[in-house]
Amino acid sequence: MFIEPSFRGERRGWIEVICGSMFSGKTEELIRRLKRAKIAHLKTEIFKPTIDVRYDKINVVSHDANIIPSTPVENAASIISLAQNVDVVGIDEVQFFDNEIISVCEQLALGGTRVVVAGLDMDFTGKPFGPVPQLLAIADYITKLHAICVKCGNIASISYRKVADASQVLVGEKDLYEPRCRHCWQKRD
Repeated sequence: MFIEPSFRGERRGWIEVICGSMFSGKTEELIRRLKRAKIAHLKTEIFKPTIDVRYDKINVVSHDANIIPSTPVENAASIISLAQNVDVVGIDEVQFFDNEIISVCEQLALGGTRVVVAGLDMDFTGKPFGPVPQLLAIADYITKLHAICVKCGNIASISYRKVADASQVLVGEKDLYEPRCRHCWQKRD
């Protein structure tokens, strides 16, 4: 369980990464942290890539239909100007952003902003996904979540793609993906 640090005096920023496979609760956890920050009367803003239109074009929506208002952005650089005077910035589906997201997160954190990002750490082939490995390396706090394997019931850490499409980015949900453990993912049946 993540425990938010407290500081006396100077406002300090940091980077939190929530990662894991699809259906592990990453977006749900991101929403939970942002809602808690709002309860504490902190100014928050959440961003998502414009490519993510699965549940809603604007809002961030978890698979369990938990919703938080967000700002869709085309690229990472636009977050800087939109996050002025914000205490906590949330970024969902961070794996879909360009590599500039790494410097954006660092710049925000150095400016005193708490940055919470959520995304897939691996793609459907089991390889590191986009900028997430670099974000994990610079993060102050890391939360790795697991789903439940739909084949055997063990913890799942890989998103199994159920359709034949070799492109790395294929936005979808339960119709295209299911969570699997390493063993069942390897069997590919």
